[in-house]
Amino acid sequence: QVQLVESGGGLVATGDSLRLSCAASGRTFTYMGWFRQAPGKERESVGAITLSGSTYYRDSVKGRFTISRDNAKNTVYLQMNSLKPEDTAVYYCGGTDTWPWNQPYAYNDWGRGTQVTVSS
Repeated sequence: QVQLVESGGGLVATGDSLRLSCAASGRTFTYMGWFRQAPGKERESVGAITLSGSTYYRDSVKGRFTISRDNAKNTVYLQMNSLKPEDTAVYYCGGTDTWPWNQPYAYNDWGRGTQVTVSS
């Protein structure tokens, strides 16, 4: 049974940092992606990482967010620095073996999400 479990969310102030984790079990995915969804908005991509460690990011988080992967633990991390109120959302991780990394429809499996709230 495939399972993805996110953790690490919370309430922080503008400019603070958070590190999210996504532990996968049941299989290994070629791409592990992070998405977020704010109230009333569609789920949007944050970034993704391949098995080999190549990373991709949406423009608005480049330079602030970093995705890393521990293949031995089958866990992916999202380090978020210089957080802004517009980063407030539920953050989800997903796994897929297909492209494109930034489209939710490409992902087969999802975690339940973890809330990130950035106060102004």
